[in-house]
Amino acid sequence: QVQLVESGGGLVQPGGSLRLSCAASGFTFSTYIMNWYRQAPGKEREFVASISGSGNGRSYADSVKGRFTISRDNAKNTVYLQMNSLSPDDTAVYYCNRNPGVQLSWGQGTQVTVSS
Repeated sequence: QVQLVESGGGLVQPGGSLRLSCAASGFTFSTYIMNWYRQAPGKEREFVASISGSGNGRSYADSVKGRFTISRDNAKNTVYLQMNSLSPDDTAVYYCNRNPGVQLSWGQGTQVTVSS
């Protein structure tokens, strides 16, 4: 069964950290670029970070550069997002998926709320 399952979200204070995970199944994970996206209330889903199949190439949205780190473990079919120095502007539901054109059905996402 092809699916993506995100986890690791929660409530965190400004300046705090969280590590999100996305477990993939049903396809050859290591051959696909994987991305993290997020959708804040009332806003469109936006790109956050991307990682190549090998893990050697990474890119980030300007809004998270220097604070977030994307990584992957191809042996575990999992992609991660380490989020540091979180601010209320990072509050959103976070999703993982493949690139446009080969995207899968969206998972349920994981809620990240940054608030004091």
